[in-house]
Amino acid sequence: MTLRMVRRGKSASAIGLALLAAATLSAPRAHAAETLTVTLDQATLLKLPEKVSTIVVGNPLIADIAVQSGGLMVVTGKGYGSTNLIVLDRTGGVLMERSIVVRGPNGQTVSVYRGAERETYSCTPDCERRITLGDSPAYFGQTMGQSEARSGSAAASGSRATR
Repeated sequence: MTLRMVRRGKSASAIGLALLAAATLSAPRAHAAETLTVTLDQATLLKLPEKVSTIVVGNPLIADIAVQSGGLMVVTGKGYGSTNLIVLDRTGGVLMERSIVVRGPNGQTVSVYRGAERETYSCTPDCERRITLGDSPAYFGQTMGQSEARSGSAAASGSRATR
């Protein structure tokens, strides 16, 4: 926006300055949210600003948060895609905005396709089953069942040891 001022006296200057101030205040702000990239099934730390009252995640199926002491927040990638994070103060003022992009693992993974069925393995250094969104239902269910059984056994052993 170009504002041309012609000096015609003190009142014209005052009006020109008032118009310039109004144009500056009403101009749309370039408010591009910063992007936080998180790997699926991994977490990253984010420092919160002072005086946070409310935290909103656009889609908690893509990213989840957990607030920690010391003004830290843990952001965990839950599903592929992008969502947003908005942090508000008590009056509803926006303290922080972030776009969150959740991407697939960039480590040593191998996907095996049998027709339309997919199985994912983590190969660090040996290949082991890895549950990944998009794996075939049978593979996902079987691997998840084994993981849950193992966790249940570990919890039962731990409770017996503390008696």
